Amino acid sequence: MAKIKVGIVFGGSSEEHPVSVKSAQQVARSLDLEKYQPFYVGITQSGAWKLCEGPGQDWEKGNCRPALLSPDRGVGGLLVLEQGRYGTIGLDVVLPVLHGRLGEDGAIQGLLELTGIPYVGCDVQSSAVCMDKSLAYRVVASAGIATPKFWTVTADDAVDPGRLTYPVFVKPARSGSSFGVSKVSGPAELPSAVKTARQYDAKVLIEEAVAGSEVGCAILGNDLDLIAGEVDRIALSHGFFKIHQEADPESGSENSTPVVPADIPAESRALVRDTAKAVYRALGCRGLARVDLFLTNEGEVVLNEVNTLPGMTSYSRYPRMMAAAGLPLSQVTDRLISLALTGHAR
Repeated sequence: MAKIKVGIVFGGSSEEHPVSVKSAQQVARSLDLEKYQPFYVGITQSGAWKLCEGPGQDWEKGNCRPALLSPDRGVGGLLVLEQGRYGTIGLDVVLPVLHGRLGEDGAIQGLLELTGIPYVGCDVQSSAVCMDKSLAYRVVASAGIATPKFWTVTADDAVDPGRLTYPVFVKPARSGSSFGVSKVSGPAELPSAVKTARQYDAKVLIEEAVAGSEVGCAILGNDLDLIAGEVDRIALSHGFFKIHQEADPESGSENSTPVVPADIPAESRALVRDTAKAVYRALGCRGLARVDLFLTNEGEVVLNEVNTLPGMTSYSRYPRMMAAAGLPLSQVTDRLISLALTGHAR
C-alpha cells in the first residue's frame, strides 16, 4: 500500500518560531514511517519557505530547496525549485506545526483552503476567532460559559486606570504563549503594561484576574466525537504562568509545575473536561485544541484561552495530557491525520 504523503510545515516568522521547531521535532519522532512519507517544509523567521531534510536545530543549514504550497488546486502540493526550474510534489495531507501569529490565526489555514489539500486542525474561521481572545470570550459567553470580565484597547484608545478593579492581566489580544503579558497590581503599572502588549499586537486585552487555579484540557476530534485528555493543573510558587518564556524549558520552569492528572476533586475534573468540550464546540474547533481554564475557589470553571495548534514539545502540556489519558503522541498524530483525511469532504 502506498504511503500517505504528509507535508509538515514548521517554523514561521512569529516570536514562537523556536517552539514550533521543537514541536516539529517531536512530531517527526512520532510518525510511523511505514505508513507516512513526510515532507518537511520549514519557514524561516524572515518568511522564506524551504523543503528540508527535517526539523533539526540547524535545519536551515542543511540541504534545503526553495519550496511553497501552491494555491493552484491542479498542483495539489508543493512547488519545489531545483536547478532553476520548479517541479511538483503532490501531498495527501498537510500537518501545520505552527504556533501564534500566521500559524493559529487563520492565515496558513486560508492558504491550505486554496490548495484543496486536507489539513490538520481548525479551519479559517475558528482559528481566527480563537486567536483573538476578545472574540473568543464573546462567542463562548453567548453559549453560557463563564469568561473573565475584560476590556479591549485598540491602537487609538486611551485607558482610564481608575475604572479597573485590580489586579488585572494585560495581554496582546492576538498573540500566542505568554509574550507581552503583564500582571498589573495598581494603576501606576498600567501604561507600561499596555506598551509592552502593543509590541505584539495593536489590540490589547485587559482582564480582571480570576481567583483560583489554572487548569487545562487537551481535546482531540471533530464535532460530537471528542476525546479529552487528562486535566492538568499549573502549580505556581509565585508570579504567573509564563509558558515558553523559560531560559531552559526542557529542565522545567522556575515558578510553575504542571500536575497531571490535576490534583483536584473528581467532580471538578469532570466539570473541566465537559466545559472544555463545550468551549471547543462553541468556537467551531476541529482536529485539536488545548483549552485553558480557571477553576475558581467556588468551583466555577472560567475560560482563559484556546490554543488551536498547541505546543508538541517534550515539555508541552497537550501531549502530556493526552499521554496521561493513554494516547502517546504517535497515536495522537495518527488520529489527527486520519481526522483530516476523513473530514475533508465537510
